[in-house]
Amino acid sequence: MENYNKILIIRTDRMGDVLLSTPVVKVLRKKFPKSYIAFMVRPYTQDIVRGNPYLDEVIVYDKYGRDKSFLSSLKFALSLRKKKFDLTLILHPTNRIHIVTFLAGIRKRVGYNKKFGFLLTDKVEDIKHLGKKHELDYNFDILKAIGIKDTSRELYMPILEDDEDCINSILEEKNISRNDKIIAINPTASCPSKIWPAERFGKICSILIKNYNLKIALICSDKDIDICRKVSSFIEDNNYVVFSGLKLRQLAALLKKASLLISNDSGPVHIAVAVKTPVISIFGRNQAGLSPTRWKPLGENDIVLHKEVGCRECLAHNCNRGFKCLKSITVEDVLNAAKKFEKNISS
Repeated sequence: MENYNKILIIRTDRMGDVLLSTPVVKVLRKKFPKSYIAFMVRPYTQDIVRGNPYLDEVIVYDKYGRDKSFLSSLKFALSLRKKKFDLTLILHPTNRIHIVTFLAGIRKRVGYNKKFGFLLTDKVEDIKHLGKKHELDYNFDILKAIGIKDTSRELYMPILEDDEDCINSILEEKNISRNDKIIAINPTASCPSKIWPAERFGKICSILIKNYNLKIALICSDKDIDICRKVSSFIEDNNYVVFSGLKLRQLAALLKKASLLISNDSGPVHIAVAVKTPVISIFGRNQAGLSPTRWKPLGENDIVLHKEVGCRECLAHNCNRGFKCLKSITVEDVLNAAKKFEKNISS
């Protein structure tokens, strides 16, 4: 196998996607223990990889901000050229990244043959949309292209002591003691086709609080606060707290404290897996590339709730059946799944 002095991994999409790429870092470090390994991400996902013990550097590419213009991207490519990487693994194809790495003069550029894929030196057929296996396994296909067949399926998310201290302080302020059991609830997602009805999340929270004498942590970004507020309007008890706008490592620290995460198909699911918190994940969509086969949580005992409702074609956010797939998952379905974690959630 060829040796590489400087390796650049690139993944400039979203939270869950980057988390599902972290096993690649560990495998590369094992194969190239003396190489310099960097990971290039967007600003909002940098905390996922910053502090990873197998990395030497995190490079931030702000494709929607500082580096948005063609001139800015050109300057970025020239600065990347100075770092003299001799291998880049592009785990998510974009026109811009293919152009940037080409202009950066990286000798070996490996990625999916899509979106200016002709600029790559080594091309992997892009069949992700068929959803025949998990996204993590598609990442490993890029490694196979350079002769690495080793795999490690363990996700990694660094948590600093400051992040844990911050969460402990917030919990104390919200009258949640260290001995309280917490179930985290994520009622948000990036697309309406992923969002289970708010009133059902509220009902679940009410029943769990009553049955298990625990606290509920509703999590969301600042922009999705209205969804959490709607869920909270259906909760019949006040033993819940809304956590909005946490930084990613703070969110990881909170999820690590939780006994269980109940979530839509969304990035926090994969953070929970990385910090070893069990997950119940609610899936609606059945389009091949969007289904649980490709995006399910990878924890050993995690549960996926997903039902076939006879759709010939999934239209995702353009659904004309009122998201029947999501609505087919009942409160009872989620409660039955939660019972399998009674040892975790019982006070």
